[in-house]
Amino acid sequence: MALAFDEYGRPFIILREQESTTRLRGLDAQKANISAGVAVARILRTSLGPKGMDKMLQNPDGDITISNDGATILEQMDVDNQIGKLMVELSRSQDYEIGDGTTGVVVMAGALLEQAERLLERGIHPIRVAEGFEISSRIAVAHLEQIAHKFEFSATDTEQLVQTCMTTLSSKIVKRCKRSLAEIAVKAVMAVADLERKDVNLDLIKVEGKVGRRLEDTELIHGILVDKDMSHPQMPKQIEDAKIAILTCPFEPPKPKTKHKVDIDTVEKFQTLRLQEQKYFDDMIQKCKDVGATLVICQWGFDDEANHLLMHRNLPAVRWVGGVELELIAIATGGRIVPRFQELTPEKLGKAGLVREKAFGTTKDRMLYIEHCANSRAVTIFIRGGNKMMIEETKRSIHDALCVARNLIRNNSIVYGGGAAEISCSIAIEAAADKYPGVEQYAIRAFADALDSVPMALAENSGLQPIETLSAVKSQQIKDNNPCCGIDCNDIGTNDMREQNVFETLIGKQQQMLLATQVVKMILKIDDVISPSEY
Repeated sequence: MALAFDEYGRPFIILREQESTTRLRGLDAQKANISAGVAVARILRTSLGPKGMDKMLQNPDGDITISNDGATILEQMDVDNQIGKLMVELSRSQDYEIGDGTTGVVVMAGALLEQAERLLERGIHPIRVAEGFEISSRIAVAHLEQIAHKFEFSATDTEQLVQTCMTTLSSKIVKRCKRSLAEIAVKAVMAVADLERKDVNLDLIKVEGKVGRRLEDTELIHGILVDKDMSHPQMPKQIEDAKIAILTCPFEPPKPKTKHKVDIDTVEKFQTLRLQEQKYFDDMIQKCKDVGATLVICQWGFDDEANHLLMHRNLPAVRWVGGVELELIAIATGGRIVPRFQELTPEKLGKAGLVREKAFGTTKDRMLYIEHCANSRAVTIFIRGGNKMMIEETKRSIHDALCVARNLIRNNSIVYGGGAAEISCSIAIEAAADKYPGVEQYAIRAFADALDSVPMALAENSGLQPIETLSAVKSQQIKDNNPCCGIDCNDIGTNDMREQNVFETLIGKQQQMLLATQVVKMILKIDDVISPSEY
């Protein structure tokens, strides 16, 4: 890019390779960006709410994903447009921070962009629109604080947490089992939660899945589930009061690391070498036995001869266990991961009340349950289902439910779902707009209109008359001054979300509004787009 001047001394820009780049400026650039953002939002709009549709995505390898989780859909979609990528980032950041509400945040941003386009066409400067949106989002976040309700729960009384998790799961494919799955999610979170510090380490909750049986057979295991079996079929399938040695060193005679050759030209030499290796390995097993280990879990493999010797010396072993699983086993059993045999001591052994191997179906699928551990902080949710896609989608749904429970432990305030919070904020922003005399007032009213698009999408997806339903609920909220009125998606016959038990976390809703506003402000500030033209 270079700067030149015409005969009147006015500067103009010369672009290198002008014919191979396209350039959009001013309103055209903003409109192009807005339409890209809105296009992404429209894709997700139909998957909002309990009656929302699922999307089926096929990646280049032919693997199919069926989901209605906003972050997953956008992650799998091949978005070329840079503004579209911003929307993908938006849902991802909502997923990282809150874990739930990834579809709603994109729908909200799309609605704000549509409103912004109308304002720009009227000749309002984009910076003034952005400022108006910023003011509105602050009003909305403050209003959410006012209408929020505190949930009181304890380690024994978790009904409120379960109800909130059920709201999350009701928009997923697993909604027929939402009660049992919500209870499993809450129990898992409460098992690993530190209620004093209001903190939950979700890394301690492992989610495993196996095809077969029904979704109702999903269970919570207070311990660790490892997708491995005993290294030898004749080893005991059940060990009680197990003392576990967790090793990250290879459980076999050392391989010569040098490039030298060993010439074995007589049978005696070979015999000596074999006995030497066997003695070396016997010493290893003896070390494990001496410290009192009754089960060895090893990160590496061991060959058939080693396996045979372990079997003979009555030391059950599991091989090829992944690093993450080893860490979880160490946390659960209170053991230490041992990198060298010389360091093995009785204090470093993990303790578990029961280690059992369980077979599934008619295939040779086996898994190892490590239960009744010394430190029961690590738990596993074991999902069953009819096919792989179902299990994957259930994992994503459970992740959302776990995040919701974690957020409630961090901050136990909730707002009402079904679009109730958005409608209430919309009314509050509309009322506050009169206090602002400048051009921002238009943007503030536009923000209020944009908020209505979430309940409108919920009504559309539920097969109701969108405008009629929304205006009825809105007038009911204003008349009764009741921020709990939302869209009756499940056709129960009441618009009061308190009676329907439809809750959402306050921090999740606030984050949605803040993130959507930030992204829209960013898109509005772009007024010049230079891109290489397509060949």
